[in-house]
Amino acid sequence: MTRTASPARRRGRTRTALLCAALLALTVQSATAAAPGPAAGSGSGSGSGKKDCVRTERPLGRDAREVLAIARKAKSELHLKSVELKVTLDGKEVLTEALGESMTKVPAEPDMHFRAGSVVFSHIGTLLLQLAEEKKLRLDDTVEQWLPDLPRADEITLRMLASNTSGLHDYVTDPDFLAELTAHPFRHWTPQDLLAYPYSHSFWYDPGTNWSYSHANYVLLSAALEKITGTRIDRLLKERVWGPLGLKNTQNNFTPDIPRPVLHAFTSDRGFYEESTFWNPSWTTAPGAVITSHICDVARSAEAIGRGELLSARSYRTFLNPGTVGLGRPTRTCPDTVCIPQTKAQHFGLGVLVVNGWVVQNPSFSGYAALQAYLPSERLAIAVSVTKKADAPEGNQAQVIGRRIAAALAPDTPL
Repeated sequence: MTRTASPARRRGRTRTALLCAALLALTVQSATAAAPGPAAGSGSGSGSGKKDCVRTERPLGRDAREVLAIARKAKSELHLKSVELKVTLDGKEVLTEALGESMTKVPAEPDMHFRAGSVVFSHIGTLLLQLAEEKKLRLDDTVEQWLPDLPRADEITLRMLASNTSGLHDYVTDPDFLAELTAHPFRHWTPQDLLAYPYSHSFWYDPGTNWSYSHANYVLLSAALEKITGTRIDRLLKERVWGPLGLKNTQNNFTPDIPRPVLHAFTSDRGFYEESTFWNPSWTTAPGAVITSHICDVARSAEAIGRGELLSARSYRTFLNPGTVGLGRPTRTCPDTVCIPQTKAQHFGLGVLVVNGWVVQNPSFSGYAALQAYLPSERLAIAVSVTKKADAPEGNQAQVIGRRIAAALAPDTPL
């Protein structure tokens, strides 16, 4: 099924959709090598033949019925092709569900894998703090010894890369990058390809003096961590985050492949409705950190990352506020759409957003949109993944569903 559009409309829709991932889904204003083929145990409970991510058994409890009603209504109102969700309270399942279709006549199932995008940034931030606890690095180490080609590397620290205070431009908002990505969605991007865009611009501000989101920061941080440890980032994440947390269906992919079973995605980013499942995601972050997951793993990630399970109490406090609160202000060289105020209520941590106490990540790109959110005060975890029909509104609709669920289960703390 396709929709036609004028060139101007196509450009506008593409720019809006991609900026959603870079600015709306990944800023506080929105409150964003495994071999190809099936992962071991994917959707099968470690090879036992029993699925490890299934719908909640009926009859449902009161909270589960309320959450399911919210999801069904949102799916209809927002014109979504599929909605997958898992909600837990104090570590206990409230509801796991999948609504709609992956493809025509192929029902969505909870164990289907999708691109989880910036969820991995919360894992990388956790990894960085683990290494700091072990004194393998200091957050305020400058990066020139590991990233000698980075401009102003003797001024930029690991903390600045992780907290988005380096001042580097975001390649995802660069018009030249957008044009190339739109024209060639299957292109494979190297870090050198991606970094050429921010390196072609002057810094928004002196490193460490302001706040602005940039995908380039996590491309560089991943490269630095690999050099510091002598280990690939995918192996570090598996050994230190995914393994300890039991995220058996979360993995890096060096190709556009997705482990089976697959939740297919569709988008109108290029002006007509088309399948985007296997568009190349190499542009989204560093090689080794381009992840797929399923809804049960994302719910577990929300809970574990949101609680700081893998961190000391001191590191967890830094994770939630590495010094960003109070930063973020427009200047003569940085507009208010880029240098966004970081407040106690809404700010960026080390790979997560903190929104009214919720610990959040919310990827949205190439037809996939998701939410990972945890409220420590209520021990409430919400994971949502959605795909769209042709007439779905733009933006991350998983966030919309997450907010509605939060309003029902934690009405005093809006998400």
